[in-house]
Amino acid sequence: MFEVAKLAGVSHQTVSRVINDSPDVSDATRAKVRAAIKELGYRPSNSARALASHRSRTIGLIAGGLRFFGPISAISSIESMARSHGLFMSVTMVHEALCSQADFEELCETFDQQNVDAFIFLTPTDVMFSAACHAQVRQPRVFVTSTHGELGIREGVSAIRPADRRRVAFAGIDQWGAMADVMHLVTEYGHRSTLYFAGPREWRDAATRAAAWNQLCRERAVSCTVVRCGSWDSSEAYSRMNRLLDEHGRAGAELPTVVVTANDSQAVGVARALHEHGLRIPQDISLVGFDDMPAMDNMFPPLTTVRPDFERLGTLAMREVLRLLGEADDPAGPASPHGVRLIPATVMQRSSLGPSPR
Repeated sequence: MFEVAKLAGVSHQTVSRVINDSPDVSDATRAKVRAAIKELGYRPSNSARALASHRSRTIGLIAGGLRFFGPISAISSIESMARSHGLFMSVTMVHEALCSQADFEELCETFDQQNVDAFIFLTPTDVMFSAACHAQVRQPRVFVTSTHGELGIREGVSAIRPADRRRVAFAGIDQWGAMADVMHLVTEYGHRSTLYFAGPREWRDAATRAAAWNQLCRERAVSCTVVRCGSWDSSEAYSRMNRLLDEHGRAGAELPTVVVTANDSQAVGVARALHEHGLRIPQDISLVGFDDMPAMDNMFPPLTTVRPDFERLGTLAMREVLRLLGEADDPAGPASPHGVRLIPATVMQRSSLGPSPR
């Protein structure tokens, strides 16, 4: 840095300001310093900067659910925003159902050895959320998770050491609001009898969506039959829908007029079963999904589904990291009653949802 300063005819503090994109440098001086940097082939030492600032500019991300569309989209947004703020992401991907407390503690210790400035924990399942809450880490941490599950947000916070709680934040998708919007559309079309495909119990998204739908059905006096699935897979939803259609056929019972699924993969399996039984969507029975995965607008018929804003979710998570590090203002607006800052989701109304046939 001193050699660059000498060649450019400026102080080494000015070189530091240029490297750190400080606005307190004239354009002419900035150009002169950058020319000297290029001529000398100078590269800033991250280790030296970390020693001087006591910051590594590195964020540790532990994420589950990497086989699924939502978590991948959120991670991409987190990484992009981190890069725009001159931060590095160190990422570890774990199996969301098999990550034990000991495994999680070991991962946090590994990150601690890298001197990370903060953590982001993407915890889609109860086991991961519990492990992240009980983890003994001193750095600020941001949880990307759902509001409901076996362990509530308040219970999770109580597991964190009191001295660390002010350096903790939660971010998520407003799934309760999204399900309320779905219910509004469903009842507007005259549906009073629903079939709900719930996701796997250990997933917090599944717990939140199921809790929301059940409560909304009670409030609106809409009947609801729940089909509990052990996975998000379309093959399981297809099998369960086939069995249900056969049972209704043998008993001569009427089917619900709309099927609502906890994700789009389940909707694909349900649509196949309905088609193979000669039932038309939406003329005989309507169908609604969740996630708006790629190609859902090209299903036959195009699927009505919920589009969570995963990009905004990732941006919010990174903003919370910067806030906890003292590098950003407080976010606008309060957290939800659950203590989670929520990003809205949008219902994409397409032709798989239509008027009730009776």
